[in-house]
Amino acid sequence: MKLFSTTGLGLATAMAAGLAIPATAQTELTMYYPIAVGGALTEVVDGIVADFEAANPDIKVNAIYSGNYDDTRVRALSALASGEPAQLAVMFSIDAYDLIEQDLILPFEEVASTDADKEWLQSFYPALMANGKIEGQTWGIPFQRSTIVAYYNKDMFRAAGLDPEAPPTTWDEMIEMGKALTEGGTYGVMIPSTGYPYWMFQALAIQNGKEVMSGDGLTTYFDDPTVVETLEFWKSLSTEHGIMPTGTVEWGTLRQAFLEGQTAMMWHSTGNLTAVKNGASFDFGVAELPANVRKGSPTGGGNFYLFKDTTDEERAAALKLMQFMTSPEQAAAWSIGTGYMGVSSAAYETEALKAYTAEFPPALVARNQLENAVAEFSTFETARVRDGLNNAIQSALTGAKEPAEALAEAQAAAERLLKDYQ
Repeated sequence: MKLFSTTGLGLATAMAAGLAIPATAQTELTMYYPIAVGGALTEVVDGIVADFEAANPDIKVNAIYSGNYDDTRVRALSALASGEPAQLAVMFSIDAYDLIEQDLILPFEEVASTDADKEWLQSFYPALMANGKIEGQTWGIPFQRSTIVAYYNKDMFRAAGLDPEAPPTTWDEMIEMGKALTEGGTYGVMIPSTGYPYWMFQALAIQNGKEVMSGDGLTTYFDDPTVVETLEFWKSLSTEHGIMPTGTVEWGTLRQAFLEGQTAMMWHSTGNLTAVKNGASFDFGVAELPANVRKGSPTGGGNFYLFKDTTDEERAAALKLMQFMTSPEQAAAWSIGTGYMGVSSAAYETEALKAYTAEFPPALVARNQLENAVAEFSTFETARVRDGLNNAIQSALTGAKEPAEALAEAQAAAERLLKDYQ
């Protein structure tokens, strides 16, 4: 898009009018992006975009912070529907099926055509590509990516007679340590059940040895006995073991609750890591999630998507921006500034991230957990299927329904929604 043209005006007239004459015509990009963990992450994004524009004066980027992941999806798609130009967005990695179904995005193989482009597509951690690779094509590029990690208060561990360097590695240990840590106004553990309850539940189900969906986005297993047992376990942490509050635990305020000493352990996104590091007045640690049958966490976070209704120039500029923002140096800076993981092994080979992780080893936990990670929950009709699961989880945790009943209803609803895709 040309921001200024002298066509029909004349160079002398334009100069006389005091109008700036750009050295090169600019391509303008609009990019929507979310922040799901709070904090000043918009400043980090703005800084990366400013660096990109300085290195690429022929490209102007309008980076629009759009709320959380759901807000961003709604805002970006509403803009497209109303004819407002948008070339790319960072949205949920799990939105890919719906975006493909609506014919809104392009596979990157259509634009990443050079050898260097193809090498870039191969540079990301395979576990982070799982949600974006569908039917042999790449629809999403990892950017602000995470796994769930366990944050714990080492000072509280010491006060309870626990080894501060030995956080729980199994469910049984989490219960045992949680009981030792639950005292007064402090709970042993908090697992958030608003915001993204399905994500925490998927982690628990994986640890219990069962996935909650198939790899093709067509089938869910919400009413499987092992999955039901998983929800019963989550509920038991409060009702039976007393180490977690009853009812729901708020996603958005949990980090502050941890910083204020309301819980000795919390499960949350690694995207909170830098904010916890900056805000903690106590010694804290970060650990991989505990296992039952196996270790595991789903990946999470946002991918870059390229919208279909774009010109060739815009596609080339958008690809250049995404390659810049996911380059090893920028991925390292993003990881240090936020706590989200570097999306490629090359990011961890940069001098900046090597020095940072040597000084602050917790920054490696989420990356290391990729060895046991699986793709985040995603199906066709993802938003509605996910809402059904979220409602089931919350109704069980609040005591409104028994876990088996709640999950059976969610499964029946998912089967109705997915029927036309099978």
